[in-house]
Amino acid sequence: MAATFLAFGAAVQEAGLSPGWALLACWGIYGMPGQLVLVQAAAAGWAGGVGAAVMGAVAVNARFLPMAVSLAPILTAGDRRRLLPAVPFIAVTPWAAAMRTLPSIERSLRVRWFLGFGMTSWVVAGTAALSGFYIAGALGAEARAALLFVNPLYYALLLTADLDKAAPRRAVLCGAAAAGLVLVLPPAMALLAAGLLGGSVAFLLGRGRGVG
Repeated sequence: MAATFLAFGAAVQEAGLSPGWALLACWGIYGMPGQLVLVQAAAAGWAGGVGAAVMGAVAVNARFLPMAVSLAPILTAGDRRRLLPAVPFIAVTPWAAAMRTLPSIERSLRVRWFLGFGMTSWVVAGTAALSGFYIAGALGAEARAALLFVNPLYYALLLTADLDKAAPRRAVLCGAAAAGLVLVLPPAMALLAAGLLGGSVAFLLGRGRGVG
């Protein structure tokens, strides 16, 4: 995760933005796709307006909603207001770790575990983004290009950790099968269409087998 935020910090520096901007975008959004949307919009002089950039960031981070819905009943079965402090830390890394770890933790301790893990991830992300900003100039063009591939590699490693379970395995296989859509659809909608198709097929296959 730190490596992906190093890449983000380097991207901010290349866009000609400030280190404070990198921290604000990182800690205020804490979702790499949304952060990159804002970087691109800011580097282009907010063409189309700030509102359009914010809506774009919200749209690409909409995946946090189903993450929150799936995580809430695992975190607590009591007063859901206790979960409000955990909302800012709903992101891929805390969510994946929580879904894997929380079932083995006593229910009364789960919110505290998630807050501790989420805060640690948040601090590491900001520190790495700031470090990436300052070391970007010391990296060659090839190294900066290589950093771009860290993020998809990171997500791939997260997925492979759960391939022994049926539901994640279905999602990965269906997603890989749907990836061919990127070759035939316009770039603006190809990845979204592939994700929707692959995820929907995986979900329906699970429902058909009665396992959700």
